[in-house]
Amino acid sequence: MANKSRILVIGGTGYIGKFIVEAAAKSGHPTFILVRESTLSNPAKSSTIDSFRGLGVTFVNGDLYDEQSLEKAIKDVDVVISAVGSGQLADQDRIIAAIKKSGNIKRFFPSEFGNDVDRTNAVEPAKSTFAIKSKIRRAVEAENIPYTYVSSNSFAGYFLRSLSQPGATAPPRDKVTILGDGNPKVVFNKEEDIATYTIKAVDDPRTLNKVLYIRPEQNTYSFNDVASLWEKKIGKTLERVYIPKEQVLKNIEEAPFPVNIVLSISHSIFVLGDQTNFEIEEPSGVEASALYPEVKYTTVDEYLSAFV
Repeated sequence: MANKSRILVIGGTGYIGKFIVEAAAKSGHPTFILVRESTLSNPAKSSTIDSFRGLGVTFVNGDLYDEQSLEKAIKDVDVVISAVGSGQLADQDRIIAAIKKSGNIKRFFPSEFGNDVDRTNAVEPAKSTFAIKSKIRRAVEAENIPYTYVSSNSFAGYFLRSLSQPGATAPPRDKVTILGDGNPKVVFNKEEDIATYTIKAVDDPRTLNKVLYIRPEQNTYSFNDVASLWEKKIGKTLERVYIPKEQVLKNIEEAPFPVNIVLSISHSIFVLGDQTNFEIEEPSGVEASALYPEVKYTTVDEYLSAFV
């Protein structure tokens, strides 16, 4: 434990943040989480907070918008991982300033956990969201802060669990709606695995100042392939409804916020194939499952089996 970096997670009670905190603590890293008093007393967060306590996580009272508490929290650790949500992405410049001032951080992971924002062709409004992440990358680099950017691709719990059907909580058994022609390759990763790979990278010199792509071959499928796999598991043929790409763009333009953001991200992933339409280039990028073959990640096949 003495050799493992002390990790501070900002946004640690959020969707992907809670998996990262858990993975850090379970792997033996001294793990700290920046939390507001209101979060600690929030009934909706109580089970997450209790779980963290059981894992020995240290709670640091503070706030992204309280410069003094942020600087103090950063001064006590070696690595900072940001998992803030979309509404706070631009405000990560506060973290960058605090890291620069502290001068002791060995690695910063800004909030990414999706597509590689420097390799995207997304339309608005996702385009602007990705541009904010890209701007944060440039700010990190301009300040010469050591970094790792995690391109985790699609969350299985969000996209695969429902086969990306709006409002669904399980894969469909009658009809499936597919954006575009369903042929671009997409990468689906379980959230726990994303967290595991992220923590593996913390003290690894091979991931320093690089993009860590989580793109296992067994989790890379076209939408049509996923639908066929699911059909095979349930022994039933689904009615497939394809939405032409022109109609997808029209739907994005007409949809209210935040539906338009979800649609434009889905368009980037499923229609444009932004997660796999480029090769991972060394030395700027490395692939997680190749770096860490010892990690037994959950495959798409295994994940879907749980819903049969």
